Amino acid sequence: MYEFWSQLGSIWQAFELRNLIDIIIVAILIYEVLRLVRGTRAVQMAAGLLIVGVLYQASSWFGLTTVQWVLRNAIVYFGFAVIILFQQEIRAALTHLGNNIRLPFMQKKRSSNPFGQEWYDEVVLAATTLASDKTGALMVFERDVGLKTYIESGIRLDSRVNYDLLITIFNTHTPLHDGAVIIGNNKVAAACCFLPLTQNPLISRDLGTRHRAAIGITEDTDAFSVIVSEETGVISFAKDGKLKRNLDGPSLRGLIQQEMETWRSKAENAELEEEERRRERDIDELVATSKGGKATINKKAQQEGGT
Repeated sequence: MYEFWSQLGSIWQAFELRNLIDIIIVAILIYEVLRLVRGTRAVQMAAGLLIVGVLYQASSWFGLTTVQWVLRNAIVYFGFAVIILFQQEIRAALTHLGNNIRLPFMQKKRSSNPFGQEWYDEVVLAATTLASDKTGALMVFERDVGLKTYIESGIRLDSRVNYDLLITIFNTHTPLHDGAVIIGNNKVAAACCFLPLTQNPLISRDLGTRHRAAIGITEDTDAFSVIVSEETGVISFAKDGKLKRNLDGPSLRGLIQQEMETWRSKAENAELEEEERRRERDIDELVATSKGGKATINKKAQQEGGT
């Protein structure tokens, strides 16, 4: 027992702080890589590369010189193959790293939305109107990662975000309705934009090209998307490759505000969403009262006309 504790003490003395830091950094990197590739096609590709590695080791054990020669020469191109096969995952990993690891002097503390909140209501009203008419729509919102490449694939507009413009763009009788609208810096930057489709094998087959494009752009960048299905009229919200469906106006506004004003706490976001719901109920009651008053007036007019 004394020897055991003696050996343990010698190991502890030899252990340096830099070794602990080294282990922690490697563990974090492995965790982030696994989190990024989970549920993507990279898992199947990684499994295939692992099988090739096992085959090379087996050829070494059993003396399969021809197989070993082929695999040894193929390793020269292994690095290029990894970059080509995992380019989407590598791009997503570097983007994620750049968004989350910043120097202290690069960080900005924001206390309010620099572009105002008026356009939230414009987007929500447009989405709910399009949903009621079952008109398909896809709106992408630019944040820290620039979307210039995708903006240049469409028709430049650089117009202020407003309800009438969004409704007009997605009207099926206009040439701009096919494609995505990209919104950034409080402006409709472009319409009819082409987006990358997600390659996630776990995505439901019921989702069409519009939803797959909305998810794909959020996998490559930190943007988020609002989708209106032309088949069901369902409003969806995509972020980080994940989709939230069956949203109403207040919940959609809450999600948009939460992503644009990241400094707000969950409690503040919940309070703002509840306030939006109360405002929507008040408007519905006012409209119902107005309709009831008009119906009473019409009924009285008919009775007086009959007498």
